[in-house]
Amino acid sequence: MFKNAFFVTISVVRARLQISLLSLLLMSVASVQATPSQQAAIVTHVSDGDTLWVRPLGGEGRQRPIKLRLQGIDAPERCQVWGLQARLALSRKVLNKEVRLQTRGRDDHERVLGNVWLGDEDVSAWMVDHGHAWSYRFRRSAGPYAEQEEKARQNKRGLFADPHAVEPRQFRKNNGPCTANF
Repeated sequence: MFKNAFFVTISVVRARLQISLLSLLLMSVASVQATPSQQAAIVTHVSDGDTLWVRPLGGEGRQRPIKLRLQGIDAPERCQVWGLQARLALSRKVLNKEVRLQTRGRDDHERVLGNVWLGDEDVSAWMVDHGHAWSYRFRRSAGPYAEQEEKARQNKRGLFADPHAVEPRQFRKNNGPCTANF
């Protein structure tokens, strides 16, 4: 009887230890993903006003480009009014230039999420300030670039010159995704 109780106790202790180790492992992975990392990169392609491809610099050999979604903004879709202008503005600003990235995980489309700086300038803030994107709203928050958006609206810059401009989230809800290749 004592022998069975001993083995049951050992099994319970082993199971609890495994659960504890697994929890620690998952917490460490989550903290690594949540911790922003910074690196230098070259912008190799601009897909639209909030998505670009960057080739990280440094490390060994030539690194492959990664698809990056600018965090904190929402630019018009490519097939939406002002979509082409937003893409061209971002291209003129950063294409083939060395930038600094601060990445922070991935989105539902497996794009790396992050912020991009050209020198000391936050590119997302620049996009909103010049009327090429909205500050990304989440729940009741006006987003990280609400101040830049308000200034662009007051000055009727870019897409904010159109009082009927539709936010991309609403555009996608009404029309679905863009299907044309640009």
